[in-house]
Amino acid sequence: MKFYSTNNKALQVDLRTAVTQGLAPDNGLYMPERIPTLPPDFFAALPSMSFADIAFAVAQNLVGDDVPADELRRIVDHTIQFDAPVVEVDDHLYALELFHGPTLAFKDFGARFMSQLLGYFARSQKQEIVILVATSGDTGSAVANGFLGVQGTRVIVLYPSGKVSDIQEKQFTTLGQNITALEVDGTFDDCQRLVKQAFLDEDLKKKYFLTSANSINIARLIPQSFYYFYAYARVQHLGRPVVFSVPSGNFGNITGGLLARAMGLPIHAFVATTNVNDVVPAYLKTQVFTPRPSQQTISNAMDVGNPSNFPRILELLGHDYQALSALIKGYAFTDDETRAAMRLVKASAGYVLDPHGAIGYLGLQHYLHETTDEVTGIFLETAHPAKFKEVVDETLEEPIAIPPALQKFLQLSKRSVPMKSDFPSFKAYLQGNL
Repeated sequence: MKFYSTNNKALQVDLRTAVTQGLAPDNGLYMPERIPTLPPDFFAALPSMSFADIAFAVAQNLVGDDVPADELRRIVDHTIQFDAPVVEVDDHLYALELFHGPTLAFKDFGARFMSQLLGYFARSQKQEIVILVATSGDTGSAVANGFLGVQGTRVIVLYPSGKVSDIQEKQFTTLGQNITALEVDGTFDDCQRLVKQAFLDEDLKKKYFLTSANSINIARLIPQSFYYFYAYARVQHLGRPVVFSVPSGNFGNITGGLLARAMGLPIHAFVATTNVNDVVPAYLKTQVFTPRPSQQTISNAMDVGNPSNFPRILELLGHDYQALSALIKGYAFTDDETRAAMRLVKASAGYVLDPHGAIGYLGLQHYLHETTDEVTGIFLETAHPAKFKEVVDETLEEPIAIPPALQKFLQLSKRSVPMKSDFPSFKAYLQGNL
């Protein structure tokens, strides 16, 4: 399989290059040159297949012969070591719980897959692979824990100071070993900009082997298609069209769903839900894409003012605005609306939402009120509520328990390096510490 840049379809590379580069030299995102449709017998067997078997078939469909089958199976089995249950919250309305991994966030799937794939490529790599990752919350913890101790790799996490939850921060600032956390005086968009600038800097590219673990890397995107197939298989017997509502920041998660649909998964529609950082919902209404500085909200992992994966969404829909706006409906919600949804669902269903899942729930409810189709709705619950304990406790006016997986991080000491938000400071740090 070849992968092309969204900025130049003639620029094509193999999987190894796409994964180890992260971002194409022309600042584009890598996309598979073709997306094979999975065969009918796969979909016939889907309801009876295990999560790992589904993931292996999907991965092999995209990766092809670039990774030996036995090695790809090992990578998938390492990735899928926890469930992603579909939980009924209301009539024909379900939560897809993606927070049962080691850092209690959906990004565990992508980070674990990518760490093993990069580890596989690093075996024949003499130079250390340096992974730069910008995080607005959960990406940093998932990537840091996924790559912890992986030979031949070093991870540098950039995060906006004071704009991630305490628990999220502890999950990537307490690890040590091959993990370094840079606390940036700025926003997530500043962190993301610094990472992209580093990839385009000729001095850094000549001296270091840099790649990214954000969803701009195709190795993060491929595994994010797995759980759409698995979730669909769990509700297929209901006999209704399936709609997925995806709380979105950088839009990698919904891109994984679009990738699944391109492989033949019969998803009826998507709901792209955001907080007040509503660049994509605004585009879906106006056909105008206007990036802007992000605003801080209680759903901090979605505080993104310039979503990186938007070019991939355009590619997957053939740059056809009519097709895109027909398939994807966009909604945006305030913090007050988010809190109200959290209280409502707790009171009516006894189910505790985190702020991001609450936005996914709200978007799905809006879609259901506007459509005449009888559908099964699934919203993605992307992180455990305890990762946002302060917000959840205050909103629900009662404390929620902290799972043991999070408690272990709270007992450790934070270690981070203060960093200004200008590129010369970041470049100087890399040159002085790598």
